[in-house]
Amino acid sequence: MKSPVHGIRANWKQFVLQVLTVFAVGLTMGAERNVVPLMGEEIFGVESFLVIGTFVVSFGLVKAILNLYSGKWADAYGRRPVLIAGWLSAVPIPFLLIYAPSWGWVALGNVLLGVNQGIAWSMSMISKIDLADSKERGLAAGIDEAFGYTGVAIGAWLTGVIAAHYSLRPEPFYFLLGVIALALLIAAFLIEETLPYAQAEADKRAGTDRDDAELPFWDIVKRATYQDRTLLAAAQAGHVENFVDTLLWIAVPIFLAGHGLGPAEIGVVVGVHSGSYFLQVYTGRLGDQIGRKPPIVGGLLLAGAGVLGMVLVEGYALWILFSGLSGVGMALHYPNLISVASDASHPLWRSTGLGVYRMWRDLGYAVGAILIGLTIDFSSIETAFYGVAGAMFVSGIYVLWRMEETHPEFGTHVSATRPEESELGAE
Repeated sequence: MKSPVHGIRANWKQFVLQVLTVFAVGLTMGAERNVVPLMGEEIFGVESFLVIGTFVVSFGLVKAILNLYSGKWADAYGRRPVLIAGWLSAVPIPFLLIYAPSWGWVALGNVLLGVNQGIAWSMSMISKIDLADSKERGLAAGIDEAFGYTGVAIGAWLTGVIAAHYSLRPEPFYFLLGVIALALLIAAFLIEETLPYAQAEADKRAGTDRDDAELPFWDIVKRATYQDRTLLAAAQAGHVENFVDTLLWIAVPIFLAGHGLGPAEIGVVVGVHSGSYFLQVYTGRLGDQIGRKPPIVGGLLLAGAGVLGMVLVEGYALWILFSGLSGVGMALHYPNLISVASDASHPLWRSTGLGVYRMWRDLGYAVGAILIGLTIDFSSIETAFYGVAGAMFVSGIYVLWRMEETHPEFGTHVSATRPEESELGAE
C-alpha cells in the first residue's frame, strides 16, 4: 500500500472538507452565544448570573472530558467514526432549546453541545494536523481555529438577526438544526480517515523514540499536565484564555443589553470578537515563521487589554473596537498554544496529547463561568471584566517567564521521552 503524502496542498480536497466541518462546529456553538443568555432572563426569569452561567459550566466540563477521551479513542479507533459520533450527539440540541420548559433543559442541551464540541472540533483539528506537513502545523491549526471561530461569529450574528425579526425561540434554532443535519451528512459520506497519515509519520521515526511512542495513557496525561514546565505553561494559558470566551458568552450580552443595545447590535459586538479569530490563518503561520512564544505572550496581553477597554468606555462603536481588539489577541495565542502541544507529542499519541491540552483549556469555561457568576452576583458585572483582564495579564507574564520555545528551528525546549528526563525533573 502506498504511503500517504503529507501536505495541505497534496490533500486539499479532504482539508477543505475538514474546514467545512469545523465551520459547522463553530456555527453550532455560535447559534447559542447570543440568544441563550437572553432566554435565561426574558423567558425563564433567571436573575442570578451564577445560575445563568450553569449552562456554560455544564458545557465546559463535558467538553473538557470529551476532549481528553476523544483524543484517546481517535488514536485507537480512528478519527472518522469518532467525528460521526460527535455529530450524532448534536441532533437533540435544537429540539431541547425549542421545547425547553425550564432552564434545566437548556443546561442539558449544553451538555450535548459540550459533547459535540469536544468530539467534532477535536477530530477536525487533529485530522488537519495529520494531513499537513510538519512545517505547516501552525498554519493547519490556524486555519482550523480561524474557520471554527468565524463560524461562531456568523452563528451569533445570524441568530441575533433572526431573533430580532421573529423571537428568541424557536426560529433561531431552525437554523441550528439545518447546520447539524448538513454536517452529519458530510461526516458520514465525504470525510476520509486520516489516522494512516499519523502512522506513516511514526514509521519515519521508528527506532529513534520507541519509549516515547509506547507511553501509557496516564503517563501522557501527567507529562502534558505538570511534568513538563513548558506544557504546564501552555495548559494554564489555555485555561485562562477561555475566561475571555466565557465572559463574551454569559456576561457581555447582558452587559450590553443593560446599556440599551438590542439582540442584533449585541450580535455584532460579540460577532466582531469571534470574527477576529479568522486572523489565525495568519497568526498560526506566523508561529511557524518566528516561533510559538512571541505571539502567545503578545496575544494574552492584548486580549486582556481588550477586555479591560470594554468596561472603561461607553458607546456602540467603542465596544465593537475593544471587542475586536480582544479577539485579535485571542487569535495571536490560540493556534500557537495548540502548536506547542502538538510539537511535544509523538505522532502515535498526538491526538491524546492535544486532548490533554484541550481538556485543561476547556475546563476554563466551567471555572470561568463560576468565578464570573460569583463575581457579578456578589460585586458587579464591571468587576468581572477587571478580573478576567487581570487573569490574562498574569497568565501572559507566567508564559514569558516559564515557557521555552518548542518550534524545531527556533526552540530550546526538548520533549523528554521519560518523566525523569522532563524539564521539571531536571530542576
